[in-house]
Amino acid sequence: MSNSPARSALPAGPRGQIQMRSVSADEAGLRLDRWFQRHFPDLSHSALQKLLRTGQVRIDGKRAEGKDRIEPGQTVRLPPGVTAAPPPQPKNRPQVSDRDAAEIQRLVIHRDAEVIALNKPPGLAVQGGSGTERHVDGMLDALRFGYEERPRLVHRLDKDTSGLLLVARTGQAAKRLAESFRDRETEKLYWAVVVGTPPRPEGTIDLPLAKRPGARDRETMQVDYDEGQKALTHFRVLDRAGKRAALLALWPRTGRTHQLRVHCAEIGCPILGDRKYGGEEALLSAIADARRLHLHARRIALPHPSGTGELVVEAGPPPHFRRTVEAFGFSTESSTSGD
Repeated sequence: MSNSPARSALPAGPRGQIQMRSVSADEAGLRLDRWFQRHFPDLSHSALQKLLRTGQVRIDGKRAEGKDRIEPGQTVRLPPGVTAAPPPQPKNRPQVSDRDAAEIQRLVIHRDAEVIALNKPPGLAVQGGSGTERHVDGMLDALRFGYEERPRLVHRLDKDTSGLLLVARTGQAAKRLAESFRDRETEKLYWAVVVGTPPRPEGTIDLPLAKRPGARDRETMQVDYDEGQKALTHFRVLDRAGKRAALLALWPRTGRTHQLRVHCAEIGCPILGDRKYGGEEALLSAIADARRLHLHARRIALPHPSGTGELVVEAGPPPHFRRTVEAFGFSTESSTSGD
């Protein structure tokens, strides 16, 4: 009998048999790799990637990748060794405080059977992380409004970016909204107050983006023509204060991390308050709120997840943004329509 070590670090199944597991309704639209994290937390990322590369994990009999989205009723083939994982235990989420419940409910600007839209204030994180205990995701139980299912996020905004954030009320709605974002059926409009003015009144910024190697913040991005992913932004100057500052409408056509912030800085007009990408040039001493990020998710339009009509929602800017717009005398009329 051979005493050589096992070829895989995976725990052995009770009889080493293949298992088939069905996708549940509340897992609609979930990435396959995240499905594995949920059900088999002891399975390492590298071990899963090996199983995927060798075709040992399949969805409805077809080879799969970690980025594939799963749908209710589909069957996931689990190779021998994975079947020993215990069934997932429900997470004990901290109960939402009355204060947080009241706050998150005040942020609701649209609600129907499938979708809730929030007007997120700057400074409130969307998801938790290192040192972040208070965030939108942790308050979602307060947005059930009588539903059994817990609402779920379908996209995100940076902590200091304000404006529209969509939340799906059902698994099916989450799946359809995720498809709309992925297939670029969604039109998102942002407003930004920038320092300086773009080189032309309107145009397109086409600069590929990648994570900056060695950056202390893992989400620091840079323009990278060799390794970067395509990033496309349309812009239009809505108003300007000479060459000192401008109010821009921005339409991101791709969804890269910090895309609008990097793109504005790269064309010579960093977003006001964005010292991460604009340095000290992103500040204006005469503006009281100059150290606060002036980027606001103003409007979103996409196919309604019910399958009928279009969902269009607008969110008013936060107080610091309004004060700066008023200080410059900027006009925001006729600035909500697409280009």
